[in-house]
Amino acid sequence: MKVLESAQALVSTLFRLVAYIFLQVIPHHLGKTSLPPLYLLYLLLAFIQPPVDLVPPKATLTKHTNGNGESHETDKDEKVFKDTTPTRTIPSSDRAPSYGPLSVLLLTLPTRSRALRVANLAINTLIFAAAVEFVAYPFFDDAADVVYTRIGAMYPDATKLVVRYPGDSAAHREVRVLWRQADAADSWNNGPVANLTSESDWVATVRLDGLWPSTSYEYQFQDTNGTLLPYPSRPIRFRTFPDPQLNSGSYFRFLASSCLTPNFPYLPLQGRRIKGFDLVAEHIWPAEKQSVPLPEVTSVNPAPPAADESSSTSASVSTVPESASSSANEFATTPVSRASSVTKAPTEFMIFLGDFIYADVPIYYGDDKETYRRLYRRNYQSDSFRKVYERLPFFHAYDDHEIINNYAGNSNDSAPPFANANEAFQLYNAQANYDSPVEGQHYYEFRHGDTAFFVMDTRRYRSVVEETDEASRTMLGEKQLATLYDWLGRVNNTATFKFIVSSVPFTSLWTYEALTDSWAAFTHEKAALLRALHTVPNVIVLSGDRHEFAAIEFTGEAAAHTVLEISTSPLSMFYVPIVRTLNMASVDTVNRTTQVVQQGENGTVEVTEVVEQVPQERVLRYIADGNYKWSSIEVDTRDQDHPVVNVDIMINGACAYNLTVHGQPVKLRSATALGAYVPQSFKGVLDKFGLKPSRWF
Repeated sequence: MKVLESAQALVSTLFRLVAYIFLQVIPHHLGKTSLPPLYLLYLLLAFIQPPVDLVPPKATLTKHTNGNGESHETDKDEKVFKDTTPTRTIPSSDRAPSYGPLSVLLLTLPTRSRALRVANLAINTLIFAAAVEFVAYPFFDDAADVVYTRIGAMYPDATKLVVRYPGDSAAHREVRVLWRQADAADSWNNGPVANLTSESDWVATVRLDGLWPSTSYEYQFQDTNGTLLPYPSRPIRFRTFPDPQLNSGSYFRFLASSCLTPNFPYLPLQGRRIKGFDLVAEHIWPAEKQSVPLPEVTSVNPAPPAADESSSTSASVSTVPESASSSANEFATTPVSRASSVTKAPTEFMIFLGDFIYADVPIYYGDDKETYRRLYRRNYQSDSFRKVYERLPFFHAYDDHEIINNYAGNSNDSAPPFANANEAFQLYNAQANYDSPVEGQHYYEFRHGDTAFFVMDTRRYRSVVEETDEASRTMLGEKQLATLYDWLGRVNNTATFKFIVSSVPFTSLWTYEALTDSWAAFTHEKAALLRALHTVPNVIVLSGDRHEFAAIEFTGEAAAHTVLEISTSPLSMFYVPIVRTLNMASVDTVNRTTQVVQQGENGTVEVTEVVEQVPQERVLRYIADGNYKWSSIEVDTRDQDHPVVNVDIMINGACAYNLTVHGQPVKLRSATALGAYVPQSFKGVLDKFGLKPSRWF
C-alpha cells in the first residue's frame, strides 16, 4: 500500500513540475509529449489503489488493570481512558499528514485522506485541461471571421494598407478605401479598391498614393455600392514620412523586437491575449503618466576620432574619468538622473524582426496553407495586437518559426514546407512591406528622413551548416549580399544613421543553438561584411531570436568605425531563467591605438599614443530575464554636428536600460525637395483642381 501511495505521489509531483515548466517557463516539445503519459499513469495508480474505507486500521493494544482488578486495553499511544470500552487508534505513522494549500498545489505527498486524494485528482485534471487548451487553441478558434486593417510601408507621398473583410457567400468581394487629410472638413476621396477573394483568405494590400510628406491622414472603407462599412468604427489615422531630401534633421522613435505567441505564460481562457502588445500600447499611449524607476544609462560614441579631435571627442563621453583614455571607442555606464517628464519623440513605426508566429511551438501544427494562415489570423484577431496595429505602421522580417525551427532554405524554394509557409507570410505580412529591389524577394530597404534601413532575409538563402564547409557557407546568398553592399555604398554619405535588420544575432558571442543558427556559423561571410561595415559611420545592427537582450560592440582595426548591435527579444514569449547563454567578450582581439592626454608639472600637455589589444566583440549590457522585451529607439539628428540615438530597453513594461549613441557627423546632400516650401493651403487648392503637385517636386 505504501509503495502505491508513494508512486502515485511521485508521478503526480513530476506531472505538476513538467506542466509548470511547459505552461509558465518554456513550451518545449518535451512537455506536450510527456504530460499525457504522466497524467494517464497518475490515473492508473489512483484507480488500482483500494478505497480509503477499505484500508484496515492498525492498532497496538496494551492491557491495563485498575485498582478493582478490572482490566481494559488501550493503544500504546493513548494516555488517558475514562471508561473500560476497548478502543483502537491509528498509530502516528499511519495518520494522514496535514498539508497546507501551497503543498497541495506544488507537489503531492503520500496520503490516505479521501479529501486530499479528491483534491489532487481535481488539480491534476485541471492542469491537464489547461495544457490541452494551450496546445489545441488554434484548432478550436481558427479566427476565420476576423476583420482587420493595418498600415504597412510608409512613404513621404504614399502608404500601403492591408484589409481583411470576409465575404458572406460569394467567392469575391471589393472594398474601396476612402481617405482624407486628418481633422479636415473636406469630403472623402475615393482611393484604391481592394479585391478580396476566398482564395486569398479575404486579405488584400493596396497602395494609397498622392499624399504629402509629414502629413496626417485618415481612412475608412465602403462597399462598391457606396455603403459605408461598419469596420472600422472610426477612421484609422496615419502620418506620412518626411521627405528624405530635405536634410533638415530627424526626430522620431521606432520600436524593434521579435518572437511572440498568444497567451504565454499561460492563463486559463486567455487564448487571444498577447500581453507584450498590451504593455506596448500602455507605453506608447499611457492612460495617465506615472513615475517609473530610472534605468541604467550608457553613453556611447562609436566614431573613431581624427588625430586632432581626440580631446573634443572624449569630452562628449562625459562619464569617462579624466584619467582614462580619450579613445572614442571607450564605453562607460553610469547612473544618470533623467526627469520622467522629458518629452520624447513620437513613435512612428515598429520593425518586427521575426517569429511573428510559432508554427512548431508547442507542437508542429502542419505544413498546409490553412494551418499557417490560421496562426496569422489568430494574432490579428487579438485585441492586444489590434490596439497597436490600428495606430502604428508595422514592417516585418521573418525567421525560422514562420516556417519550422532552425530553417535553412539553401536557395531551394520548392522544398517543403517553405512554399506554404511563405505564401502565408507573403499574404499577411510581406505584401505590406516595402518593395524589394529584386522582385519576389523579402529583403528590402527604406528611409525615414536622413535615417536609412536595410532589412535582411536570413533564412531563404542560408546554407545548411551540416552540409557545407565553413568557407563556402552563405547566410544571404550572392544576390542579396550584392544588394546590401550596394545599399551601404549609397547611404554611406547620404544618411546619418544606418540600421541593418537581421532576424538572428550578428554577434558570435551567443552559445548553444546560436553557434549554428546565427551568424556565428558563417564566419567568412560575416568577416567580409563586418569589414565593410567598419568603413561606414554610424551603423547599428538590430536583431532578435535569442529571447534575451544584449548590446554588443564590434571594434575594428586602426581608424575603423565601431559597429553596434542591439539584440532584443522576446516581445511576448518565454525566456530561460538561471541558464545564461552569452559570452562577455570574444577570444579574437584587434589592435587599437588610443591617445592618453596628460598634463605635465610645467603646464605642458603631453599626448601619448598607446596600442592595446581589445576584444573584437564585447558585451556592453546583457539582460536575460523578462517575458516581454522591446527596444524603443529614438533618432535625433536635428543638430547635424551631434547626431544621437537613444535606445530604451523595455522589459515587462518598464525601462530597464538606456543606451545613448553619439554618432559621427555626416555631410549630406543639399535639399532638393521644393514641395517642402509649398504652403499646405496651396497644395489643397491644387488638389481641388485635380492636380498632383507631389509629382512635380
